Amino acid sequence: MAPNSRKRKAVNRDSTPDNDSEEDLADGLEGILSHSEDESEDSQDEDVGSGDESEEDTFSEDEVDEDMESGTDLFDAEVDIREQMRNLEATEGTPRKESSQLIHEPDSHTEADDELKLGYEGEELLHNYTVTTDANGNPRYLYKEIDPVYNSDDSDAQEATNTIGNIPLSYYNAYPHIGYDINGKKIMRPAKGEALDALLESIDIPEGWTGLTDPATGKPLQLTGEELDVLKKITRNEILEEGYDPYPEMVHYFSGKEEIMPLSAAPEPKRRFVPSKHEAKRVMKIVKAIREGRIQPYKPPVEEEGEEKDIYNYDIWANEVPRPEHSMHIAAPKLPPPTYDQSYHPPPEYLPDKEEKKAWEEVDEEDREKEYLPTSYDALRKVPGYGRFVKEKFERCLDLYLAPRVRRNRLNIDPESLLPKLPSPEELKPFPTTCAAVFRGHEGRVRSISIDPWGYFLASGGDDGVVRIWELLTGRQLWSVKLSDEDAVDAVSWRPGKESTILAAAAGENIYLIVPFAILSPDVEQSSRDLLDTGWGYAASKPTATNGVTTKEPPARWSRPGIRLEDKGVLVQIAVRSSVKAISWHRKGEYFTTISPRGQSTAVAIHALSKHLTQLPFRRLKGLAQSAQFHPSKPIFFVATKNSIRSYDLAKQELVKILQPGAKWISSFDVHPGGDNLIVGTYDKRLLWHDLDLSTKPYKTLRYHQEAIRAVAFHQGGLPLFADASDDGSLQIFHGRVVQDLMENATIVPLKVLRGHQVKSRLGVMDVDWHPREPWCASAGADGTCRLWN
Repeated sequence: MAPNSRKRKAVNRDSTPDNDSEEDLADGLEGILSHSEDESEDSQDEDVGSGDESEEDTFSEDEVDEDMESGTDLFDAEVDIREQMRNLEATEGTPRKESSQLIHEPDSHTEADDELKLGYEGEELLHNYTVTTDANGNPRYLYKEIDPVYNSDDSDAQEATNTIGNIPLSYYNAYPHIGYDINGKKIMRPAKGEALDALLESIDIPEGWTGLTDPATGKPLQLTGEELDVLKKITRNEILEEGYDPYPEMVHYFSGKEEIMPLSAAPEPKRRFVPSKHEAKRVMKIVKAIREGRIQPYKPPVEEEGEEKDIYNYDIWANEVPRPEHSMHIAAPKLPPPTYDQSYHPPPEYLPDKEEKKAWEEVDEEDREKEYLPTSYDALRKVPGYGRFVKEKFERCLDLYLAPRVRRNRLNIDPESLLPKLPSPEELKPFPTTCAAVFRGHEGRVRSISIDPWGYFLASGGDDGVVRIWELLTGRQLWSVKLSDEDAVDAVSWRPGKESTILAAAAGENIYLIVPFAILSPDVEQSSRDLLDTGWGYAASKPTATNGVTTKEPPARWSRPGIRLEDKGVLVQIAVRSSVKAISWHRKGEYFTTISPRGQSTAVAIHALSKHLTQLPFRRLKGLAQSAQFHPSKPIFFVATKNSIRSYDLAKQELVKILQPGAKWISSFDVHPGGDNLIVGTYDKRLLWHDLDLSTKPYKTLRYHQEAIRAVAFHQGGLPLFADASDDGSLQIFHGRVVQDLMENATIVPLKVLRGHQVKSRLGVMDVDWHPREPWCASAGADGTCRLWN
């Protein structure tokens, strides 16, 4: 610090008028200081002045006198200061003219004050840094911090910015500051709590105040009016600004147009070619090998004439003569010529629409009628390659050498000649065509009907438990009796034979034998009563078991029904073990059979009229019994179960044949008067004709009904007619002619469909029966009526 003190002592000494250099220095310093005072906006000159005065007071006059002796050192110092002043004048760009004018201005300051200011200025210039030593031993200059000295409220002054980055302010909760500014100074935490509340109460809430705190500075967050409006619109889900479209139109990045030809077909220029370094290396290797002789140029082989003498070439097709085709040779069939739909531009009517195209694509490839879809193109050059070309050609080759081909003589046969020659229905008359009479009186369904052997009366039974007898020609009710209050009359049947008239009716588990004497002549009534009374005498003469030996319970009990029914003509009551659903008589009238489907061993029973005796021919029947019939001329008994029909020889007591109609459920069947054919009706809407001499399978299967078939019947008077009744409310009349010639099959022709019954609860016609002589038939319906068709 010796040089600095030395300068101060030199400056503060009393100046002599003889030294010109000192005067020039004082004048120049005064001008510079006055110039700097004018340009300065701060109060630095006042501080410097006060500093000079304080420093001037510290110096003593003795020290000044001692320094005067060293003139040489003073001259060097003055030269250095003058050099610095010139540099200042050059940098500030102050004109020399102004400085000279300032020098000669009158000033109240003394030369000592100017020299004091000059000494202080020189001290500041020399002490703006500190010299230290770094880690390597080299000098290191540490400059002092520049103090801008903002002592007034300046709007241009930049606020302190927190530079802690993304560090949360919660890390500074234990400290009085909240971060550091750009200069490394601490930013103190703003006032909070009671002081802040008192301040807020004393002032008005400024515009844009939100009550939020800026997480970066910790100060209240100020928002503008526009920002507050944006926040309000966001909370209300409104559009932020006018003209904003939340659903702008889609910008198509591609045109969507398929370009057939390229935009430019010009070849690439050679300047775009980039040679391959790898290929250049390989070429150089090949060139080097050629130069060294490792790769020899190609030389064609030398032909030796000696070897050609031993080789002989024969042209086996040189003298080939076309051979005539063999008689067994079959040429490959030619492909059919293309049609209109195979054209690249077919007519519009051959092009499929969207629905046909979609249907074609959804169908399996093997099930498609065509292997292609007709497509239209503007030009032939736009037609793409056919994707199935290779596959079709391969399949064509397989067909040519794998598929066997046989030469056959074409037969010109008329298809109509293959159909059987059926007679016209007009030639097959008579047969019933119209409804002649309607019988009304039953309550509920009419389940069964039967025409007596004379052809005068029609008996019917229904759900009301009443048996009614009608006059066939007029439709008038002649006689009726109520057999049961609970059970329906499921079956009625007249005994065959004209010498006596007996009607059998089944209601529940009881079978009633009726002689309607009110409508009979006295001779017929007496013969009928005698026939029934014969059985009582046989039962009385039959020995009974004695000595306390118990006998088995009989399958049926024959008894008299009671006075009320006897007065009506009901003479015999037969009680069996289960409900009876069907009754069928033997041709002689001595026996009749009943069917009880729910009974197992008692399902089929045969009753003897003259002996009042009931027999059970089967201990156990295979299947659920549906119906039973006697053969018209032979001792053969037919029993129909659910799926099959069995024929038994009653004389030999053995099974003769099992017929397999192939039906799911058999409803009824009837035997032809000749005995060699029978028809079967099924619940699965089929009518089956069986030829007993031909096979156990059906000869014909007829499907003419939409619902189940309930009943079938042959005409027993010699006419080739048969009919069936169905739940669809119709009857179908057929012509069935059977000849004695075994080489000729039966002729079956459908004739007429009779409609008139109404369908009730999905039930239509319940039963059908033929007149014994005339081509008339009667039908019973679920609508409570009976109809006569002629």
